[in-house]
Amino acid sequence: MKHYTDVLKKYADFSGRARRQEYWMFTLIQSLIVIALVILDFVLGTLPIITLVYTLGTLVPSLAVVIRRLHDLGKSGWWYFISFVPFVGGIWLLVLTATAGQQAPNEYGPDPKGYHA
Repeated sequence: MKHYTDVLKKYADFSGRARRQEYWMFTLIQSLIVIALVILDFVLGTLPIITLVYTLGTLVPSLAVVIRRLHDLGKSGWWYFISFVPFVGGIWLLVLTATAGQQAPNEYGPDPKGYHA
């Protein structure tokens, strides 16, 4: 839960780097919350209002953590737009977010794991 709250605290911080663990824990918790809200929406008959409000409220931190994850790889945040390429774009972004980050400082900041080359 700490990774989820840390991402929300950095609400619109698009600078710096995010470790794989931070990104994937946020994504996991975010997905579980969305699933629970969809079920709640369905039970209450409000589908998709509650889920939509939550998703829009967490859109900026979600984008920020993806961009910081790309920074950890030494890539620009503009690489996010690769996900809009039909068929392969989403897969390529998935591969990028699952790839280990650079183990040295890069142009986006120091290694979040604390390694020093």
